Amino acid sequence: MQFEKLFQLLAREEVKELALQTDRPPCVLIGESYTPVLNRNFSEDEVIAALVEANGRLEAVALVSGPRRWEFDHPVLGQIRVSAGYHGPLLQARLKRIDSKHLLQDKSGALKGEQCEPPITKNVEVPLQLAHETAARAPAKQPAAADRAPEKPVEKLPEKPVEKPVEVEHLGNTPDEMFESLLRLSRSRQASDLHILAEREAMLRIGGDLVKVGPKLSTEQVERMLMAQVPPRLHAELLRDGSCDFALSHFSLGRFRTNVSRQRTGMKLTARPIGDHVPSLAELGLPDAIAAATHHHQGLIVVTGPTGHGKTSTLAAIVDIINRERTDHIITVEDPIEYVHTRKKAVISQREVGTHTKSFAAALKGSLREDPDVIAVGELRDTETVRMALSASETGHLVISTMNTPSAAKAIERLIDLFPPGDQPQVRMSLAGGLRMIISQRLVPSTDRKTVKAAVELLPGSSPLWALIRDNKTFQIPSLQQRGKSLGIVRLDNSLAELVRSGHTTVEIAREYAEAPEQLDALVRGAPLKPPEAAPANDPTRDAQKFGKDMLSKAGRLFGGDK
Repeated sequence: MQFEKLFQLLAREEVKELALQTDRPPCVLIGESYTPVLNRNFSEDEVIAALVEANGRLEAVALVSGPRRWEFDHPVLGQIRVSAGYHGPLLQARLKRIDSKHLLQDKSGALKGEQCEPPITKNVEVPLQLAHETAARAPAKQPAAADRAPEKPVEKLPEKPVEKPVEVEHLGNTPDEMFESLLRLSRSRQASDLHILAEREAMLRIGGDLVKVGPKLSTEQVERMLMAQVPPRLHAELLRDGSCDFALSHFSLGRFRTNVSRQRTGMKLTARPIGDHVPSLAELGLPDAIAAATHHHQGLIVVTGPTGHGKTSTLAAIVDIINRERTDHIITVEDPIEYVHTRKKAVISQREVGTHTKSFAAALKGSLREDPDVIAVGELRDTETVRMALSASETGHLVISTMNTPSAAKAIERLIDLFPPGDQPQVRMSLAGGLRMIISQRLVPSTDRKTVKAAVELLPGSSPLWALIRDNKTFQIPSLQQRGKSLGIVRLDNSLAELVRSGHTTVEIAREYAEAPEQLDALVRGAPLKPPEAAPANDPTRDAQKFGKDMLSKAGRLFGGDK
């Protein structure tokens, strides 16, 4: 038995109970304190496995509906009582022997069991110890059961929300059939991602939540399933780096952006379904003001936001607008190619990093000799790529790209901070003249949590914005956003408030994504916002501004400026 050594700890007279909890080491209760008996934490799967071994297979399955208690006969220890349940996200279990030492006797002589024990809370800090050290830490003498005060009853463990898995009876008989079934499910359930992991059930991300589908997949099944999908050209990269990225095309299910990697239990795949057509701004729920940025014939447009929040779809929609409306030459550089653009008015060339070019920077350098009008870069990742993109935006090309930053202001700071201090003044000058728009977006779960809605932050290029960038005053951009509605600026919190007012999401969900959650209720009601708080007395920005004013005043007095 895998956990027999842990169960045998209950044979010691000083041990009152054995306690197991997710993300904590197993502990024994000696006296009034819990003492760890292993030098590592238990996972949720290990706690469940211990419960199953304690004759609790059916009870472990029923834990999602509430706490469970049962008893089983151990061949050596006798009868053992098990109590288990979820305390928030943590699974907890307690095992104790049932004999005269563990029961309390009331005045009438009847025996009664102890109440459900209090949970092991996260803030209990105890040093890690090995199992053989527990006896040395035991108190010399334990009080008799009659002398001990009865433990106070505590509240029942809160019930864990019942998970609603996607019902799948049978995925297939072969790894290929199972993989195709999972791809089809991701399409039919409108999932944003599919996760296949060795020794776990496959999962779909639906409305921001992960939902289990099908049975647990063995390491061998996943290995055979995934290695058949990795292109032969990437086998060496997967062996060398432990992961690889590629676009998977299925003849009937379309394209998927795919990552295959190796991890502790085996191989893992994450696949993101790509639409069968390039979405429009209206389909993505984005404002028409974004289309106005495509009317420029040179400059830089950046789509930013956290990973997995729809930046690639927005980039494809912007490219499609140009493809429909202008007779230009468009070059895209992607890793990998996701949306396939068909020729409309424009001539479009799509290049994939690793297949058609060595890197983003190399593709950008070569594209300047290919007579492009518009260059779309999948991601601005490094200094060399940003340098080439800025150079292209200054030499008569419209450059469109994405970045992983939390806000529009942070995107500008990241673009500048990628360069060494000596180059930053030149970068600020390039951005001050060529930045056309920054689009920052979040995908927010809908009210029913089955779909997601886009909340956007728009920061179009304007003289006030360029002046702040040129003068190295990017810290004032948030202030400009608060008063820049006439410049076409849209704040993220205003977009979230509009989603709440339209019933697309709830105010509780919107607060999780808001930059100022405490003011979101006022925005939803349309009430005026509180003015920004004054800078603290030791604020370096305020001190610098005061110093500058004092110096100007002193210079005016010295040179007769106040005559």
